[in-house]
Amino acid sequence: MLNSVSTPFRVAISTGGGDAPGLNAVIRAAVLSALNRGWECYGIRDGFAGILTPKLYPHGGVIPLTRDMVRGITSLGGTIVGTTNRGNPLRYPTKLPDGSMIERDRTDELVNGLAVHGIDALISIGGDGSMEIAAALAKKGVKVIGVPKTIDNDLEGTVATFGFDTAVAFATESLDRLQTTAQAHQRIMVVEIMGRYAGWIALHAGIAGSANAILIPEIPFDIDKVVAKVHAREQMGRMFSIVAVAEGAKPVGGKTSVLEHEMGKAERIGGIGEKVAAELQHLTGRETRLVVLGHLLRGGTPTASDRLLALRFGAAAIRALAEGQSGIMVALDPPVVKYIPLEEATKRMRLVPPDCDTMLTAREMGICFGD
Repeated sequence: MLNSVSTPFRVAISTGGGDAPGLNAVIRAAVLSALNRGWECYGIRDGFAGILTPKLYPHGGVIPLTRDMVRGITSLGGTIVGTTNRGNPLRYPTKLPDGSMIERDRTDELVNGLAVHGIDALISIGGDGSMEIAAALAKKGVKVIGVPKTIDNDLEGTVATFGFDTAVAFATESLDRLQTTAQAHQRIMVVEIMGRYAGWIALHAGIAGSANAILIPEIPFDIDKVVAKVHAREQMGRMFSIVAVAEGAKPVGGKTSVLEHEMGKAERIGGIGEKVAAELQHLTGRETRLVVLGHLLRGGTPTASDRLLALRFGAAAIRALAEGQSGIMVALDPPVVKYIPLEEATKRMRLVPPDCDTMLTAREMGICFGD
């Protein structure tokens, strides 16, 4: 018999930030676990927009989640309730009568909206921004459980997040494919890979995909060091090179390349791959091409590993509610899923340590980091 609190008990599920392979698996596990306890489950459309901007949803900004709705979605990318990386209720962009924009806190409206819909508890699936919102709601008395989601794998407190394995697998396959075309044309191929502040995807895929240089946010790079690596390969008769670049990588003394910054929305980082490719072609005289993997890393079918982790997180979130937990995030601590305070999850990012085993492996294999 599953542990249960008093029924009827209504749980709402929200997915926020960029999508990641495995989101639907979390939703499926949470919904089935809740329904099997006799609870009711609802989905909030597009982050918290379904509550904060209900007029945009004529068919309802908060929708019931049934067994039929979650049937067969474990292998499906995206999220059936939608998501957004804008409209943070802690800093909601609002236009004043004079046309100027300000940011205001709408969390009280969100708390009231949950109450209007009779929601007893919230499961917030997202990255550091979503966990910050969840922590704020918990302080206002909302019973809330956080589920970590980021393909960048940069959330502190959990060993892994779903979506990361799928992103690494696709990036690795892309690097594998580029090896042959780079060799055939004797080119340098620069591959820009997601990773705003942490270089985990570029590092893992770069090693697995036999990149010759890997540039990550944690290690400011000197382009001359990368050029030296290219020349060293040429002296050995290898007239092509593969350079994996995390989107948040930056040169020594430089800044992260930002494509767009809009109030109430996460910074759009990128463009460093184009700069690196242009510099390498100029300094080496060798034809250089850029491939930006971008949102290809977010789409598609999650790997078996990501599906299992996501399912475990979804079930654990409901289990935590049944145990009377609130204000916590579920986290992987092999071989178990544990609970950590939401504040702990948002204190700092999980960055690549320069002396970790994976970094040492790469350096011992001769991979250049531009330092």
